[in-house]
Amino acid sequence: MPASSTFTIQSADFMTSIADISVYKEVSQTYPCGEVCVVGRSNVGKSSFINMLAQRNKLAKTSSTPGLTRLLNLFDFNKQTFVLVDLPGYGYAKAQKTKIAEWGKLIENYFNTTQKLNHVFALVDIRHPPSVLDKQMIQYLYHHAIPFTVIATKLDKIKKPQVSKHIQILATELGLGKDNIIACSAETKDGRDKVLNRIGELLESFSIQKNTGEESYE
Repeated sequence: MPASSTFTIQSADFMTSIADISVYKEVSQTYPCGEVCVVGRSNVGKSSFINMLAQRNKLAKTSSTPGLTRLLNLFDFNKQTFVLVDLPGYGYAKAQKTKIAEWGKLIENYFNTTQKLNHVFALVDIRHPPSVLDKQMIQYLYHHAIPFTVIATKLDKIKKPQVSKHIQILATELGLGKDNIIACSAETKDGRDKVLNRIGELLESFSIQKNTGEESYE
């Protein structure tokens, strides 16, 4: 999609937080649109990424303590043009093992249950090579043929001449092309337009069925 046709966020509202996948099943039947989900390590900046997209500082709760997102958090973008699902952050080592297992199960149950997921934004920290858990997530998405884009967060934390090098490291380690990685910063908003372009492309690709009245998400 050309830069002049950048998709815009006109509204973004918190819908609900869900701890039980059976509740998610019920809630997901109440909206007709598809879903885009956000997944990543607990300290990668998922909440900041969501707030950047919405241009609202407090839409998703942020904290200096990693692991705040322990539920499925649903957000309505552009009056149910799409629903953004924020999955629990993985890799939070300070929590009890039973809690970590519960959050991991919730993520897996979501992927196994959802009938409306259209795309995944898999967040990684651009400053560091992907972790074992990051690689496992990408492998999971590949294995289950779930479309995804890697979002390299915290772009403002590295110098501009180093950006290409860091993106290449991520691409090599994750086994994907550099074009499937979008670098962005929640602080400076760099990369936001590229993410919005990607969302616009996604909506364009799966809105045909919706516009013709076909039940493409059931």
